[in-house]
Amino acid sequence: MMTAGLALGPHTLPNRLFVAPMAGVTDRPFRRLCKRLGAGYAVSEMITSRPELQASLKTARRANHDGEPGPIAVQIAGTDPAMMAEAARHNIDRGAQIIDINMGCPAKKVCNRWAGSALMQDEALAAAIIEAVVAACEPHGVPVTLKMRTGWCDAVRNAPRLARIAEDAGVCMLVIHGRTRAQGYGGVAEHDTTAFVKTLVRIPVVANGDLDGAAAVRRVLAHTGADAVMIGRAAQGRPWLFRDILHELRTGRPAPPPSTAELRDWLREHLLDHYALYGEAAGVRSARKHLLWYLRALGGPLAAQQRLRAAVIAAARAEQQLQALEAFLDERDAAPPGAAVALAEAEAVLAA
Repeated sequence: MMTAGLALGPHTLPNRLFVAPMAGVTDRPFRRLCKRLGAGYAVSEMITSRPELQASLKTARRANHDGEPGPIAVQIAGTDPAMMAEAARHNIDRGAQIIDINMGCPAKKVCNRWAGSALMQDEALAAAIIEAVVAACEPHGVPVTLKMRTGWCDAVRNAPRLARIAEDAGVCMLVIHGRTRAQGYGGVAEHDTTAFVKTLVRIPVVANGDLDGAAAVRRVLAHTGADAVMIGRAAQGRPWLFRDILHELRTGRPAPPPSTAELRDWLREHLLDHYALYGEAAGVRSARKHLLWYLRALGGPLAAQQRLRAAVIAAARAEQQLQALEAFLDERDAAPPGAAVALAEAEAVLAA
């Protein structure tokens, strides 16, 4: 089922394994790489609906889809129905083919303005926003999706009510992160709410939360009956996770680890695209987190890990980061079997 296509408005997604929108992570270079490595769908970072910020450099970068394979999905956030409708139209004019409404972000700076998951506390306002966005998108034939949490807190898990409101208003797909806003990203995701929502609506339902491999995908799909899954933090530093999961679901066998040649190709492509989007100075700074996530995922001899970490942080030019990465991959490739240290040990030393 996961390897089958999924219809979303006029679009047919190639599979049902999606990349979750993550601020500061799922920019165009990361989305492109995840799609290349098997993800069937990827949503942009959250874009504000506030018109005075739409011309900012940060928003412009988040709305950059140059060379990205479609369909182009853009997530918008805000608290005013008219502004959200205008934000939808603004992004459609700039290439968006799907509009996603953010009602899941738990960040304080978002929720303090009653955006993101805070909207789940005001169902009337949430409904007004959904209706306004759907009305703005309909003339363009652009489907609207909604990402939300199970509720604001344990005592208020109102995702089922909002799911019905969204379907009645014309939303084409629901994504449910199996945590309340109060949980943030802590604790364990619960998918009982997603399973219940699936019994209430006829539109596709996507499960999100604590999905880090094929076993977790199988378990959550069996529990929820969801139509697709969305993976977020587990893909940080491991965009080949989508390839690995699809391989195991198709064959029943774990995917072979990426070869050094594949890693060179993927990581260099990602970094060059990243530097091109942000410019060298800003790109070198913002690439640090991706490189350190890659380091965490790849392991290798501890000394080589330490050298790469130091070089990534000290680098002022893109070529310095690329050369440090090449040297690390060479050393990792040449290391005898068993030279890689345990992840917990490496992290303790690298963090010191």
